[in-house]
Amino acid sequence: MRIRVSDVLDLFAAGLSAEEILEDLPDLEMEDIQASLVYAARKLNHPVLVA
Repeated sequence: MRIRVSDVLDLFAAGLSAEEILEDLPDLEMEDIQASLVYAARKLNHPVLVA
């Protein structure tokens, strides 16, 4: 089963804890949640140019 990073982030945004997400999505493991957060952080990270 594939669970999108955006789905994991949406659950966090809705106020669920990591433990609650794991209960709702038993195919996930804590490492998957951590990987989702790392991916999102890297995807949103961008260089800031100072002129």
